[in-house]
Amino acid sequence: MLIVDDDIRNVFALTSVLEQHGLSVLYAENGREGIEVLEQHDDVTVVLMDIMMPEMDGYATTSAIRRMPQFAGLPIVALTAKAMKGDREKAIESGASDYVTKPVDPDHLLSVMEGWMRGE
Repeated sequence: MLIVDDDIRNVFALTSVLEQHGLSVLYAENGREGIEVLEQHDDVTVVLMDIMMPEMDGYATTSAIRRMPQFAGLPIVALTAKAMKGDREKAIESGASDYVTKPVDPDHLLSVMEGWMRGE
């Protein structure tokens, strides 16, 4: 799985939870790097995408990934701290599979990810 987030504290917290559940975690600190990591690792099963990032935000990154045919069905879960009215819709419109607000509840996140990884 891949985490795209510019805040290393978020990455560290998420990685430790996910690794405890047997998931191997890749990391990118911005959208452009996230796309490069995906292109190098075609075995990524789910992406956790931070929305608020400098340069290329999570919406733009998700849209770019969706334009790549090999990632058309890849589950992308948008993560955002500043949940505002319409954010969920905007995330889904940009191509996100799902949407989770920060601070992330690890149990909720894992159940969302498991659902997408099982193809539900």
